[in-house]
Amino acid sequence: MLTEERNRLLGQTSAGTPMGDLLRRYWMPIAGVSELEKNPIKAVRLMGEDLVLYRDLGGKYGLVDRHCPHRRADLSYGFVEECGLRCNYHGWLFDNDGRTLEQPFEDVANPDAHYRDKVRVKAYPIEAKAGLLWAYLGPQPAPLVPNYEPFLWENGFAQIVISEVPCNWFQGQENSIDPVHFEWMHRNWSIRLRGETGPYAPRHLKIAFDEFEWGHTYRRVTEDAGEDDPLWTVGRVCLWPNALFTGSHFEWRVPIDDENMLSVTWHFSRVPNEREPYIQGTIPTWHGPIKDALTGKWITSHVMNQDFVAWLGQGALADRTKEHLGTSDRGVIMIRKRYLDDIDAMARGEDPKAIVRDPAINRRIDLPIVNKDVFINGLPAGQYANKVNSVVARSYIFQVGQPEEVRQAWEDAMGFEREEPKGGVLELLSATRRA
Repeated sequence: MLTEERNRLLGQTSAGTPMGDLLRRYWMPIAGVSELEKNPIKAVRLMGEDLVLYRDLGGKYGLVDRHCPHRRADLSYGFVEECGLRCNYHGWLFDNDGRTLEQPFEDVANPDAHYRDKVRVKAYPIEAKAGLLWAYLGPQPAPLVPNYEPFLWENGFAQIVISEVPCNWFQGQENSIDPVHFEWMHRNWSIRLRGETGPYAPRHLKIAFDEFEWGHTYRRVTEDAGEDDPLWTVGRVCLWPNALFTGSHFEWRVPIDDENMLSVTWHFSRVPNEREPYIQGTIPTWHGPIKDALTGKWITSHVMNQDFVAWLGQGALADRTKEHLGTSDRGVIMIRKRYLDDIDAMARGEDPKAIVRDPAINRRIDLPIVNKDVFINGLPAGQYANKVNSVVARSYIFQVGQPEEVRQAWEDAMGFEREEPKGGVLELLSATRRA
């Protein structure tokens, strides 16, 4: 059980708070590159700050204060130029470093005053990697955007899924180190949602948690598998500081503010050997709904939607002082301590965990991956039915709302004929143990 002081500390993300300052030391994925190809300007809120993300006509990305420093107009209604973003109110133009390039009337009325040199808009750096746009809100020098190994994989179809979830980011991240919830929230609850009362999923018999350079792993043994199973010998990754990595996909929990988070998923599907070489052009980005528009209830049909229900049930900002933690929560306790230790390290002037500054290390950051050879080398189409994550090849089970054009592109990449999965998502989920 946490003290009230530490409970508040873990949930806060605004500038000047210990956790907020810690998270600002890391690059955060906030959008998909493909989003700005359709519309070059997007209003965003990140760690309590209202900002505008844009791509100018020259192809440069920018992230600036949402309000123009002239008369506080909303820059998300501005328009992009060859270099920078122009306010639609009086035409002031700003580049991606925050410098004022033009003040149209001031430049004519008093050109010798150089007033533009005295006014800046708050700006943060943006980098594109793996089809994602990453923002850095921390002090300089900025670290490197991590170049995780899956970003380098070939012959695969990637997609990005984004959802806004009205709860604190840390509730999502604690889920990243909680293996037992899968047995109940996904396997058994899916059985009940299907209107059946059993049989229930194989029980967890043994769990373990380990820390490594880029985060923590959780490992498990269930009734239907022994200690030679890769879910015990390799495990899954709670990726530092705010993500889950399962092998096929990353899930980042990006703070919008203390009571809202952005769920950002990057998912990779390896194509069968018969489809090689496969080169993907644009990585599509789509937004997954979390609430049923007809009933007003949270959607429960897909894996991550079920996770959202758990996090939302804890409240907008969970009160951890009322918890009663058990043996299965060792991983949760472990990462809470690591965050607090990182805050102390930062106060001493040290980098927190998993900061990447060495370009040689960043050429490829390897992570523990179950069935890694399948993602790299692929399989013949006929063997996918017997492999981990193969069920995903026929239906995207992680979030509801995949657009038809994305599904069709995915099926074309995999070489599948159009086919509706038998029994729907819940049946596929209950048939898949290794998720």
